[in-house]
Amino acid sequence: MKVSKAVITAAGVHQRSLPLQTLIDRDGRERSVLGMLVGEALGAGVEEVAVVVAAGDADRFAAVTEAAPSAVRFVVQDQPRGYGHALWCAREFVGDAPFLHLVGDHLPLSAETRSCGAQIVAIAEAEGCAVSAVQPTPERDLHRYGTVGGRLVPPASDRYLIERIAEKPTPTVAEQELLVPGLRAGTYLCLFGLHVLPTGIFDLLEQRLEESEGPVPLTPALDALAQRERYLALEIAGSRFDVGARYGLLFAQLALALESGHRDEVLAELVEMLAQRCR
Repeated sequence: MKVSKAVITAAGVHQRSLPLQTLIDRDGRERSVLGMLVGEALGAGVEEVAVVVAAGDADRFAAVTEAAPSAVRFVVQDQPRGYGHALWCAREFVGDAPFLHLVGDHLPLSAETRSCGAQIVAIAEAEGCAVSAVQPTPERDLHRYGTVGGRLVPPASDRYLIERIAEKPTPTVAEQELLVPGLRAGTYLCLFGLHVLPTGIFDLLEQRLEESEGPVPLTPALDALAQRERYLALEIAGSRFDVGARYGLLFAQLALALESGHRDEVLAELVEMLAQRCR
């Protein structure tokens, strides 16, 4: 199993401008969110990246990709039919091999030398199955993420066999159906915005597109995939930042700054700011 292609979805109505936002990365360079995501994919060993965009957005997205034109292409979602439909639009680009999928408004930041993308691709290729990255998340944030239920796969301490996936569950539903043995009480495994998926996901999405004329989300198709074949969740060594959330870009920038060579300068400024506010 070799993962050589990646798909970044960035066509959502409330998402279209987010990948164009700029941040200062850990090396002190000004970069777009999209440029960082493309770099994440290429750094995971992927050779080609497709970015799914809304009609009319390809040119402005191309201007901030930072990669060689031969490595990146754009796929247009011609109608706003949801996240699942956006991914389905890339089926011809993907072909018949598993692919890496990244969400355009989630920025991953690794806690080790390997990128988050490289971590998940390595596990998917070794295990020969679908893998979704997850992060332990407190109950108060369940309304923001898809949530995974499953069980640990020993002897690993970071891999879970997925049994159920629900989109933004209520705390009651999560407690009844998505508890994962071994996690701290009130904590759940929530999706990270990073997946390695088989091409069978397109068949599952197509079924839902035929059944409904409205928006089609991705999570129900992921849940169906878990019922059909072996599908793992990997607890990534790192963090994800939802740049579409309130202060999401700020928190992402702070995390990058604290990982950079300017860490002491940033901490000093933060301490001074807090001291002034407390006077």
